[in-house]
Order: sequence, then C-alpha cells, then structure tokens
Amino acid sequence: MSPSRPSRPSRPSRPSRPSRPAWYLLCAAILALALASVGCGRPFRIATAPGFVELEGQSATGYDYRATSPEGVVMSVKVLEDEDRAELGFWTKSIVLQMRDVSGYAHLATVDVTSLDGTPGKRMEFAHDEDGKPYLYWVTVYAAQGKLFLAEAGAPKPLFERNRASVEWTMKSLKVKCDTLVSPVLASRTCHRW
Repeated sequence: MSPSRPSRPSRPSRPSRPSRPAWYLLCAAILALALASVGCGRPFRIATAPGFVELEGQSATGYDYRATSPEGVVMSVKVLEDEDRAELGFWTKSIVLQMRDVSGYAHLATVDVTSLDGTPGKRMEFAHDEDGKPYLYWVTVYAAQGKLFLAEAGAPKPLFERNRASVEWTMKSLKVKCDTLVSPVLASRTCHRW
C-alpha cells in the first residue's frame, strides 16, 4: 500500500479581477481625478512678470497672490466670496466710493479690461500723496465662479511708471475661470480650484 499524500489545505479564493475594459476605465477615472486636483489652492491663475518675484505665505495677510519688484512695486490678488449677489457695476461703484470718499484717494479713471480667459472686468486707477510723494494704485475687479477677484498694484508714481509694462503684463495674465478638462462636466462650484 502506498502512503497517501496529505491533502493540502484549501487556498482561500481570490477575488476576481475586473475585466480589462473595466480596469482601463477605472484607471482612466482615477487619473482624471488626480489631474483635476493638481495644483489645488487658489481659484485663479496668474503669471509673475520677469523682474518680479512671487511672495510666499501671503494668505495670513489676506492675499491669495502677491508679487514684488526689488524696488517695491507690489501686485496682488484677493478672492472674496460673492455668490453672484451683485454685478460688476455695483462692485466698481462701491470700490470707487470707498477709495475716494473714505480713504481719500483721487479717482483718475475707470477702464474696461478683460482677463486672459475673456472675463470682463473694470480697472480703477487712483492716486494719493504719502509723506509728500505721489503714489499710484490700481484695483481691477472681476466677478466669476460666485467670487470677486480683486487684482491690485501700487507703488510710488515714478516706480510704478517705470514698471507699468510689467504690471500690465501680469494683470493681463490673470485667469479667473476654470479651464480644466473636467470643467464642462462639473459645475463651476466644484471646478473652481486648479
């Protein structure tokens, strides 16, 4: 009689693998979500002009973006919740009244502008004297995604004028709308972060 082999313990059954098409679909979905969340942080894009440097850690001071030149020309962007409560004209008039009547700035001009993504905005140009020196200050307002985007620039007038092209270049680079691959699929409330 031949010795019988001991029986092997049964292996636990493995979960079945998804079929290849389902596997590819799952991988594509994960990749799309990963790409959609890359760069989360601020709900806009802006390029910093050559000769300027973006300052880190500005959220504690109320800014979502801030850049400066070595001489002290400063540009910034603030984002405020609005939930589409008011139109651009309301915010333009509010800013002019606040700057002129409350803060004492001279209102020089209001200019129609367009962000890089085609969003219409208004740039208000102001001036004031500080310690006998003239200063220029621009505030540009855009309404998009249920938010207000305030792009600001300011400096002593001679410095501002020397750096005007760089200020305009940076301000024209601002994008305040979603432009991701998933933005046509998702509502703007969910795609507002790049």
